[in-house]
Amino acid sequence: MFKRTLSIAAFCLFLATGYTQSVHGDREKNWKELYRSSVDRVFDLRHTKLDVKFDFAKRRLEGEEWLTLRPHFYAQNTLALDAKAMLIHEVKLGGRDLVYKYDGNKLDITLDKTYTRNDSLTLYIKYTARPEEVKQKGSAAISDAKGLYFIDPDETDPKKPTQVWTQGETEASSCWFPTLDSPNQKTTQEIGMTVPQKFTTLSNGTLVSQTPNADGTRTDHWKFMMPHAPYLFFMGVGEFAVVKDTWRNIPVDYYVEKEYEPYAKGIFGKTPEMIEFFSKATGLDYPWPKYAQMVGRDYVSGAMENTTAVLHGEMANQNDRQLADENVWEDVISHELFHHWFGDYVTCESWSNLTVNESFANYSEYLWREHKYGADHADQHLYEDVQGYMAGGNSGKDLVRFYYKDKEEMFDGVSYNKGGAILHMLRHELGDEAFFAGLKKYLNDNKFGTGEAHQLRLALEAVSGRDLNPFFNQWYFGAGHPRLDIDYTYDAAAKEVKMALRQTQSEKAFGFPLAVDVYNETGKTSQRIWVDQKEQTFTFPSQSAPLLVNADADHVLLAEIMENKTLENYIYQFAHAPRYLDRKLALDFLLENQKEKRAQEALVAGLDDPYFGIRQDILEGADFDNKPFRKSALEKVEKLAREDKSNLVKAAAISVLAKAGSKSYLPIFQEALKAPSYSLMGAGLAGLYELDKKAAVEFAKNFKEEIPNNGLSRTLVDIYIKEKESAGLPFVAGQVFSYRFMQEGENQKLYEKGYNWVVESDNAEANKVLLDELTNTAIRYAQYGLLPFAKGEITEIKTKKEAMLAKNPSSESLKAQVDYASQMLEKLAAQNK
Repeated sequence: MFKRTLSIAAFCLFLATGYTQSVHGDREKNWKELYRSSVDRVFDLRHTKLDVKFDFAKRRLEGEEWLTLRPHFYAQNTLALDAKAMLIHEVKLGGRDLVYKYDGNKLDITLDKTYTRNDSLTLYIKYTARPEEVKQKGSAAISDAKGLYFIDPDETDPKKPTQVWTQGETEASSCWFPTLDSPNQKTTQEIGMTVPQKFTTLSNGTLVSQTPNADGTRTDHWKFMMPHAPYLFFMGVGEFAVVKDTWRNIPVDYYVEKEYEPYAKGIFGKTPEMIEFFSKATGLDYPWPKYAQMVGRDYVSGAMENTTAVLHGEMANQNDRQLADENVWEDVISHELFHHWFGDYVTCESWSNLTVNESFANYSEYLWREHKYGADHADQHLYEDVQGYMAGGNSGKDLVRFYYKDKEEMFDGVSYNKGGAILHMLRHELGDEAFFAGLKKYLNDNKFGTGEAHQLRLALEAVSGRDLNPFFNQWYFGAGHPRLDIDYTYDAAAKEVKMALRQTQSEKAFGFPLAVDVYNETGKTSQRIWVDQKEQTFTFPSQSAPLLVNADADHVLLAEIMENKTLENYIYQFAHAPRYLDRKLALDFLLENQKEKRAQEALVAGLDDPYFGIRQDILEGADFDNKPFRKSALEKVEKLAREDKSNLVKAAAISVLAKAGSKSYLPIFQEALKAPSYSLMGAGLAGLYELDKKAAVEFAKNFKEEIPNNGLSRTLVDIYIKEKESAGLPFVAGQVFSYRFMQEGENQKLYEKGYNWVVESDNAEANKVLLDELTNTAIRYAQYGLLPFAKGEITEIKTKKEAMLAKNPSSESLKAQVDYASQMLEKLAAQNK
């Protein structure tokens, strides 16, 4: 499962870092109530056969199930299945009716006799799944939990296709078929899906037959004879183009709406290369018979690793102009693919051990970036992930967590971000050869079964010969991270550097190795020390006062570090220390102190940095309004605007030139408007607006493409608002709701102005777009408390429209707007029931 962004910035950070509450304060008082063990395996699933038909009008599924299972160890004469919000019509065994009780959540069946672990039984269950009746709630990662979703089933929304898709994690597969819905169950499966002929279907495994029916429908039979967990079952239905690819003769398919068929390989085309890389990295070739990826509408999360049939949210959809800037979905693609080893092939035994699923998938993003794009690219991603963990109020939560109020709380910045960073530390501690050999052993030892952190530890210990209990006890079964205050002094008489280190976190002292590099005129010396006390002092020989002391020189430690470095130290670090984080941390200090001439000189030199992310950060963070700085930098900025290989850097450079106001840059802006890149077009249009408003407004008026939020859309919104260009009102309405939360100062005032412009206008189309944006965003992210906010906003809009209508009672447009606002309030009210 991949968590992904919200439309509103305040909620973006929340989703990226997960829940902020900690349950540790309840441990002593409520540990018996809160302790979360694995689900007891009373029965073992063996095979699940389903035959389903979809009732689009009622948003229901009519199903028949043949469920094969056997007692795990002890003899049993009753069976309890998970089955949420269903109608149960029949339960049979061997053609005979069985006695059962059903409470809307559990199906308790009295068997015809006592069965032992040597017996296998196949139940027949006829049922109706009613996902709209499901009461369970979602999480930070998965905003809804009704299992089965009908998208525009009545075909009433011209902008939305009719689709059906499922979402099983955590325990929502039992919303559409009775099962033992826990991650420590594994079953093979086959599903017959009866659908209208126009639809394409996707499920786990292989499509073995397609049978036309007399009523104009078709039954597709999907079969998957490799065991996996029930939460990984998947069905997808809709009008999709299927773009075919392969890896070593294994089908790799991309299911996209026909509009995105030309871009499917641009979005997903690196998948075969990823499969090859991960197969080699794990030492285990991709073990499944196919790999398919589908993009679904209104998905309740970012993406989901359903075995062989991944579902992505529509944010994956991108066109060539977006992809020319960057494929923003590439991390998600690698994440879900790596789950096919860590999560699908070996599944967490319980949600408490979610780390063996999600931490590995998170770290796969680093592994892929490192392999494909280099260490700087990967290190930047890891740094941003760690910042997400740090910002999320997560320090009080263990990685392996047996105490939580709800299983959904496990999908947070600890299981994802922190867990990935811990794996990076573990890899560095063991070395690549031992680390990856240990992963291979873990996968092979537990294949088609379940795993937990201790099994991972034992596999790594068996390979490396090292006792990893201290590491796992501290990082996997403990909470928090080191917070370090470090002071450096130089003793000229003793010719040594003293490093005084204090751990300031409230938790006990952490124990960890720390790399320290000391730079002076004669070069660099490297030390590796062991830190295990709250206060320690270390000394290092140095023939002269050091130019830089670089603690955590390999930038592996998960920690917050405060140091007494000077501006001169950071300037030297920026120019000479080798890693991305050396330059990034130094750059942050330089930007904070850029009024200093020495800092400005370093920033100008940094525009030649080999990594595009550093160049981009300087262009976006430096104060080019400072005339001496601008004068020294503009020549390099112009060169970047013309020649840089990264469109994002070129766009940032063009944005700097736009503010310079020189007509000599006009050809650069005009050329950018022709580029196959939204970021370049947006920057070019902003530059043109500064020099030739008439031409810029004309371009904006005539730009008719439907585009997502990006650099160009932002510039268009800016121009439409500033120029009160009424033709752009509907476009502004679709963008400005989120924009006004993402800015400060004058920019925020601009978007507040644009929001009010839409509301105060008589443009029915624009107001409908704004009301739809408010309502749909609030419903999609209701778990973040957005419903009351949207209700207040829409109520205020309705009040304003009623006042406008009172002044112009004959306006049919205003009447329709008031009515539509009322409909949206009713829609929100229905969500609270």
